[in-house]
Amino acid sequence: MQVIILAAGQGKRMRSRLPKVLQPIAGKAMLSHVIATARKLQSSKICVVYGHGGDQVRAALPDADLSWAEQAQQLGTGHAVQQAMPHIKDDGVALILYGDVPLTRVETLQALIAASEGKRVALLTVNMIDPKGYGRIIRSAAGNVQSIVEEKDATPEQRRVTEVNTGILCVPVTKLRDWLGRLSNNNSQGEYYLTDIIAMAVGDGVEVAAHQPSAVWETLGVNNKLQLAELERIHQRNIADSLMENGVTLIDPARIDVRGELSCEPDVEIDVGCVFEGTVELGDGVRIGAHCVLKNVKIAAGTHLAPFCHIEGATIGADCSIGPYARIRPGTQLAEDVHIGNFVEVKNSSIAAGTKAGHLAYLGDADLGSKTNIGAGVITANYDGANKFRTTIGNDVFIGSDSQLIAPVTVGDGATIAAGTTLTSNAQAGELTMSRTRQSTIVGWKRPVKKPA
Repeated sequence: MQVIILAAGQGKRMRSRLPKVLQPIAGKAMLSHVIATARKLQSSKICVVYGHGGDQVRAALPDADLSWAEQAQQLGTGHAVQQAMPHIKDDGVALILYGDVPLTRVETLQALIAASEGKRVALLTVNMIDPKGYGRIIRSAAGNVQSIVEEKDATPEQRRVTEVNTGILCVPVTKLRDWLGRLSNNNSQGEYYLTDIIAMAVGDGVEVAAHQPSAVWETLGVNNKLQLAELERIHQRNIADSLMENGVTLIDPARIDVRGELSCEPDVEIDVGCVFEGTVELGDGVRIGAHCVLKNVKIAAGTHLAPFCHIEGATIGADCSIGPYARIRPGTQLAEDVHIGNFVEVKNSSIAAGTKAGHLAYLGDADLGSKTNIGAGVITANYDGANKFRTTIGNDVFIGSDSQLIAPVTVGDGATIAAGTTLTSNAQAGELTMSRTRQSTIVGWKRPVKKPA
């Protein structure tokens, strides 16, 4: 089985410099969704027919397993498939998909391929209450598919037909090559219609099998930003339904965005407005507060994120408490029972079990031991303007509020750093370290006042 993906349309109604097939659904180009589906079908060849914005499209998808065919002139769907045929071998069947129809399920296409049995034309159709704009499926009195008539060429009686063509079909390659060579553009649009091969198949005695998907949304294409948004919500609701079927509690399934792969163990709870990007894994009983953003994160069982946390490229241990308004950046590893409070930022750091940074701190390029306490306003000054250095803080350390640790520096186990200290050299284990100017009062000092105008 070989796949041809038609992706040459200009998409003027998108009103965007980005080619239509690169417009995103769930953070990924529509064409990427279609290609991912083709790969799951284990096709021997994937040929993408491109046209408008070709350089952008090819640059966005440099994968070596793709073949590319250019449709320099937009002369219809039949003409587009003709451009792919030099890349297609004369064996098996060709499955024709569309780069702006991103939500077709693998199971639906597998059923369509099975319906072709390698010798029939298998056509994906749907019934619509309002079929305006779609080609109509014309059947015989016995119910057999006879042809597809485009709406502009249809008679009033044919326009009343509600079964419509989706454009997705599976065809024996040798037959397809023959029929494409016989196409004519003698129609109202002066184009070579791929749909004309249905009547040719019937005329040649080749059976046409119609198959329908489980839902119309599988076949919906995108022509403008409104339709793009509609498919986005359909896709997100499908993801939400799957999560809930597997035991995840979503406070509002209409307000979640998954832009990658989200896997959840039992009893995960996700509040409204959360965004998941890349690969995110949530352990048993994890709770995600409202409006959190997680990207490429693994969180172990029992951890709780308060609202408005941003976490990227991090591994979070079990039973941690994070946020609200915490930011955890790439390279961070938190052990179990770590507390990261409000307005705390952690970057490229490891924090051992039971350590707390309650509020208003920056921990960058640091290694913290267990059961250590980080006071408010503490920062690890890790950057000298050219290079970055690490800070090492031991076990059972107390760092007083408003302290600055100038890396590279080490704080020994059990040490206490007094509030307001600027630490520029190592602090001894078990001892109190401080650096302050002596407090003094200037008696009789007067605050300056403005001079009269």
